[in-house]
Amino acid sequence: MSLSFKNRIAFHYMMATAVIMAIVFGTIYFVVKSVVLRNLDRDLAYEAEKHAGEIKIRGDSIQFINKAEWEEREHREIQVNPVFIQLIDKTGRLMDKSPNLKQDNLQFNESRFGGHFNAQINNRTIRQVQLPVEQNGKIKGYILAAMSSESALSVILNLRNVILFSYFIVLFGLYFVSRFLAGRSILPVQEITNTITRITKLNLKERVSLPENRDEIFNLASGFNALLERIEKVLEREKQFTSEASHELRTPLATLRGTLQVLIRKPRSQQEYEAKIQYSLKEIESMTATLEHLLLLARLDTSNTSHKEKFISLLTIIDDSISRLKTPITEKNIKINMDPNPPEEALVSYYYSNIIIENILSNAIKYSNINGTIRISVKIINSKVVCSIMDEGIGIREDDLNLIYGTFFRSDALNHKHISGIGLGLSIVKKCADAIHAEVKVTSDFGHGTTMTITF
Repeated sequence: MSLSFKNRIAFHYMMATAVIMAIVFGTIYFVVKSVVLRNLDRDLAYEAEKHAGEIKIRGDSIQFINKAEWEEREHREIQVNPVFIQLIDKTGRLMDKSPNLKQDNLQFNESRFGGHFNAQINNRTIRQVQLPVEQNGKIKGYILAAMSSESALSVILNLRNVILFSYFIVLFGLYFVSRFLAGRSILPVQEITNTITRITKLNLKERVSLPENRDEIFNLASGFNALLERIEKVLEREKQFTSEASHELRTPLATLRGTLQVLIRKPRSQQEYEAKIQYSLKEIESMTATLEHLLLLARLDTSNTSHKEKFISLLTIIDDSISRLKTPITEKNIKINMDPNPPEEALVSYYYSNIIIENILSNAIKYSNINGTIRISVKIINSKVVCSIMDEGIGIREDDLNLIYGTFFRSDALNHKHISGIGLGLSIVKKCADAIHAEVKVTSDFGHGTTMTITF
């Protein structure tokens, strides 16, 4: 059955209510029916017991006492609901009966003794009971008593009809009421749907209006707005990243093109060719480094290998990074000082930690002064591995500390053009740290050095 969400809510609510109403109405019906029949059976049992004391037994004969007075009382009194009494012997042969039976007889049911049951007399429904008549412990016959049950059954029948009619009327009305209420309840959802329909890549500023009540719909709208916020930020970063990346690649390409065009304008000496080619190779290496960093950033955005990483001692990672960076360390005559007795059990995720340490060490070396010192500390604090790398270099301006993780950002770049770099290292560090839930903090004294602290 294909129904709208609003109609499904109304239908399911109606079905649940229908079951509950059926149980309640059914209980009312059977309770009333039981009470009516029980009252009728009580009156019938009383009449049977009363008239059982007005019979006499002579041998095999069973007769009423003072039957003439009974007939006279019936002529004198108006009986609204007369009681019919009949006596039979144990073979079922008629012995005597009340005058109001006239030509009719009550039917003896051999399978019903002491119980009440429905029967027919002169095409009218009656309620009947048959009790044994005993003498000296022996059954001599039976007394049959009956009363008309038409009024009681009429009450029960009318009650059933009223309940059935009310049941379907209530369900019919309930469906439309619940449908109306369901429609009002899903108005915020419809508004969210309309907002989603209107939102495009060029229209991410629009937000869903939050309902007044802080319920599930409020949480849905809030979550959707938060999602839009994140998407907008991602697209803004993508736009900025694309713009900056194209600029960073366009500049060396333009330089290469200009250099090569100058070379082919006229014959050059071998020394000039070699100088220009060396310059071009340097630009190509710079572009290659930029592309490698961009590819690494792209892999970090989509990588999900943090759950599969092997763990290794952080000291081993630091030693390997120092070995790979031996050339720039030697060129600037930089001293690397490690704190004494670092903990060997300082285990970290190998892949991401290796990238983090190498990039931070590379920056420390790059921005250190000649004959400077880099201090490295590894500690375990509150079951977490904490690594600090402190240099004595040029430092970072305080205003730039919140911007250093942005792509292609370089603090005070114009004042140290001699230091190569593309501004992607700390962006990569931040993404790697986020991947393994590490925390990176930076403190800097401009002109005196920078300390990077990583808590794994």
